[in-house]
Amino acid sequence: MDSLTVQIIVTVVVAIAYAAGLTGIVLPILPGSITILIASLVWAIVLGGWTWLAFALIAVLCIVGMICSYVMTGRRLKQHEVPTWPIVVGVLAGIVGIFVIPFLGLPIGFVIGLYGSEWYRRRDLKLAWQSSWVAIKAFGIGVMLELVCGFASTLIFAIATTVHFVQR
Repeated sequence: MDSLTVQIIVTVVVAIAYAAGLTGIVLPILPGSITILIASLVWAIVLGGWTWLAFALIAVLCIVGMICSYVMTGRRLKQHEVPTWPIVVGVLAGIVGIFVIPFLGLPIGFVIGLYGSEWYRRRDLKLAWQSSWVAIKAFGIGVMLELVCGFASTLIFAIATTVHFVQR
């Protein structure tokens, strides 16, 4: 197999990994930004040359996205004194929900699991909903920030790939 064929195959596989990574940011089944980062590293190793510059930009965006998601969500939850275990219960309920109600089961399961665990913790329906709503908004903001960085990484990958193959 010649070098160009290998580069094309790797680029297609990496593009598929990008789609899986972007999906993983929204649906926490696999680590989205890490998937994008690892796929980009493989792509830069195989294509070489100036694609390392694109990889560096992608790496910065992935790391910034993960940090923003973690910090923004964590800070917000800490401000409102929402512990970690109701979030874990919500995520687990969301994963179960995927199998019970395809596609919509994740958000429905997450909200039900989070609300149920907050109700158990607080013993008050109104307080449980208030803290659950704070957690849902914090999660949403974190996911959106990480997703923006993921889309920016995808754009850099697309531009760099186009330039690479046009120059060949």
